[in-house]
Amino acid sequence: MSQPPRSNRGHRERNGDHRERNGDHRDHRNYRDSHDDRSSSRPPYLPREADSPPKHVQREEPRVERHQSTCTNICSRRGIVLICAVMTNSLVLICVVAAQMVSSGMSSMGGLGGFDINSNFNLQGTELQKVRELDMQYSQMRAPGIYGGIAFSLTFGVLSLLFVVAGNKPPHLMSRKLLYGALVFQAVGAVVYVVAVGLYLHFIIKVNSTDVCQQRERLYARNGYTWMNCDVSGADAAVALFGLITTILYIAGTVLTFRTIQRVRRYLQERKRREAEKQQARANASGPRAPLRAETTSV
Repeated sequence: MSQPPRSNRGHRERNGDHRERNGDHRDHRNYRDSHDDRSSSRPPYLPREADSPPKHVQREEPRVERHQSTCTNICSRRGIVLICAVMTNSLVLICVVAAQMVSSGMSSMGGLGGFDINSNFNLQGTELQKVRELDMQYSQMRAPGIYGGIAFSLTFGVLSLLFVVAGNKPPHLMSRKLLYGALVFQAVGAVVYVVAVGLYLHFIIKVNSTDVCQQRERLYARNGYTWMNCDVSGADAAVALFGLITTILYIAGTVLTFRTIQRVRRYLQERKRREAEKQQARANASGPRAPLRAETTSV
C-alpha cells in the first residue's frame, strides 16, 4: 500500500528534474541567442563594411575606359580641325581642276563630248583655227598652275588625313614625336598655304595679262562670248578662298595641338611626381622594419 505513493513521488521528482533541465536548456539557448544578437550588432562589424569599397564603385573605372573609343579620340577638337582641313584641301583640288576646264576654251570643251564646235561655235576657216591655237597656248601657259595646285592640295590633304588617322589614341598615349610632327606640319602648312595662294593668284594674273589671252578674249567677244575674258575667274577665286580657309584651320590646329602638348606634359609630370611620392612612402614604410630584421637575424 505504501509503494505506489513512492513511485509517484519518484516519478514526480524525475519530471521535476526534466523540467529543470529543460528550463536550463531554454535559458542557455536564450542566453546564447541574445549573446549572438549582441555580438552581431556590435560596432566592430561596421568598419568592415565601411572599409570594403562598394561594388558599383569598382565597376565604374572599366566603364569609363570602354567609352573612350577610337571615334571619341579622333573627333576631338584637334581631330575635327584636321578633318575640316582635309575637306578644304579637297575643295581646293576640285576648284583648281574646274578653273582649268572653264578657262580652257570652247574648242577644248568640245573634246569632252556632247559639244559640237562646228554647230555651236560661229567661227569658220582661219578664225576657227586661230581660236584653237590660242586655246591650246593658253592651256599650256596655265598648265604649271594646275599641276602645281593639284600636287600641293593633294599632298597636304593626304598628310592631314594621316594625322587624323594617327590620332586614334588618347593624347597621353600617343608618341611625342607624332604630336610635335602635327604641330610643325600645321604651323608650316598655314604659312605655306598663304604663300601658295599668293603665288597662284600672281601666276593667273600674269598669264591673263599676256597677248595670247587678250587676242583670245577679242575673238570670243566677236561671237558674243563675253564671259571668256582675261579677268580672274570665279573658280580661281574659289581656289584662293578655300586656300585661305585651310590656312585658318591650320592656325587653329596649331594652337590646339600646342595646348594638347602642354596638357600631356603636365599630366606626365604629375604622374611622375605621384610615382615618386609612392616610392618614397614605401621606402619610409619599409625603413623602420629593416633594423628589427637585422636584430632577429643576429640573435
